[in-house]
Amino acid sequence: MGEVSELTGLAPHVLRNWEKTYSQLKPKKNSAGNRAYKDEEVQLIFKIKDLLEEKKFTSEGVKKVLSGENEAVVVNKSVSSDIKKDLTEMKVFLNQLLEKL
Repeated sequence: MGEVSELTGLAPHVLRNWEKTYSQLKPKKNSAGNRAYKDEEVQLIFKIKDLLEEKKFTSEGVKKVLSGENEAVVVNKSVSSDIKKDLTEMKVFLNQLLEKL
């Protein structure tokens, strides 16, 4: 768990919480009780992290995406986020241009 925690930048308690919250995240435990994450599970952690932190999904929204219900929403939110960023940059540019006039 320590390696995955460092790799993803998430605290171990967050990873344990996500195991309870998202049924798709089920790392196997060895005989000592240590979690052994597969590559697919690490990728799933990065996907969940992106949905929560970058795309601002709720836990329920992430559950729907992971179950395949809201694939279109992911695309729409991503496009919306990109458009918002572009508009913000354009606003800054226009304000700078206005100051020069």
